Amino acid sequence: MLPVVSTSTRMFPAVRSALRTLFLSTALLGVGVQGVTAQTVDDGGDIASQQLNLPQDVTVFGKSDPNVRKATAIVNGRIITGTDIDQRLALIITANGGKVAPEEKERLRVQVLRNLIDETLQIQEAAANDIKVDPAEIEQSYERVAANFRQSPTQFDAYLRTQGSSSASIKRQIEGELAWSRLLRRNIQPFVNVSEDEVKSVVDRLNAAKGSDEFRIGEIYLSATPENRDQIIANARNIIEQIKQGGSFAAYARQFSEASTAAVGGDLGWVRPAQLPPELANAAVEMQVGQIAGPIEVAGGVSLIYVMDKRKVLTADPRDSLLSLKQLSVLFPQGTTKEQASAKAASFAAAIKEIKGCGQANEVGAKIGADVVDNDNVKLRDLPPQLQEILLNLQVGEATPPFGSITDGVRVLIVCGRDDPVSANAPNPEQIMAQLEEERVNKRARIYLRDLRRDAIIEYN
Repeated sequence: MLPVVSTSTRMFPAVRSALRTLFLSTALLGVGVQGVTAQTVDDGGDIASQQLNLPQDVTVFGKSDPNVRKATAIVNGRIITGTDIDQRLALIITANGGKVAPEEKERLRVQVLRNLIDETLQIQEAAANDIKVDPAEIEQSYERVAANFRQSPTQFDAYLRTQGSSSASIKRQIEGELAWSRLLRRNIQPFVNVSEDEVKSVVDRLNAAKGSDEFRIGEIYLSATPENRDQIIANARNIIEQIKQGGSFAAYARQFSEASTAAVGGDLGWVRPAQLPPELANAAVEMQVGQIAGPIEVAGGVSLIYVMDKRKVLTADPRDSLLSLKQLSVLFPQGTTKEQASAKAASFAAAIKEIKGCGQANEVGAKIGADVVDNDNVKLRDLPPQLQEILLNLQVGEATPPFGSITDGVRVLIVCGRDDPVSANAPNPEQIMAQLEEERVNKRARIYLRDLRRDAIIEYN
């Protein structure tokens, strides 16, 4: 869930850029999403009771889940301690600002134990195939993690300890991700083939779909069996509630999703509804950008989906415009009250109205004590959704309304230039082939891990 070194390979294009990039830093930014009503699922409990001849009124004498009686396990001889779980759980709690209810922590502990078991199985299988990650490479990856927090490794060690975690926990996760990626590249990717005819078929379908909607989708996939289905659905609903309360979808996907796209925060990339399983496609077409839906039953489990973005196939999108912007910002002194901030923001807004084009921005900024920063080649799509809608309708020389907070101060953006997109081109054959290969590798990787779980000797303590 943190930045690690990626390996150069055509497999996993997104993973290649960074495996599980910026787990904590992304999560701490709090990517909030607004939810839509979760789909309900018939639990079929009466049928199960009849088949097992169970009494209607069941009294449970104590907690009796044999798999989680104590949150420790021995996986093919490798011990997972309670400390291992506590330290990994601390990362999740930190990523959500510490706002995790006690009952949710218990559910998270169960999921973290499952994740650690999978991680252990992946490392063991890689070692059985003579794949080992150089400790120096792990250290380099850890240094990059610390650098994302503008800290040295030593400082980051201390920070993790204050959060109840440790560098060893993150380094173990880095090792697992790198080892598994290399194992898939050796044992699966060479046996995945995509023909030129298949690529041509995709290009033809893209051209035929020109102008139709496509979505950038995030997915959290949780595998389920008939025996644990109800528990998995409950876990999925708990994840949705945490995300609705401000948790990061990407962080939860990295931590809990069992799809290979977990490595990139669940990001499926740009897809058309026809490319998704029907259950997910039906939900996606009814959703707006920023909404989350689920749990949705799919083959082998359930999925949660998050609409990250939306556009038209092979059609120029105004949000792909490149902007030249000037940002004027004023910070509030520490201890500023809400009333004082509002008054200062109003004064700032009045001064901004006097600006006639970017040529006056520096002069006005100097008069009001504002910091002025030039930003060129900013893609409109990369800005927060609220600002996208405002900037779409601004002409060169116009400014946004003031925005900010007591902590961050108040600021405006002035449009100094705009380069509209000329056309939208289809992905080239190499990109299409890489995507098809990735999809097939991901599917086989899921089966591979399932088989490792089935064959493992796991003792729960």
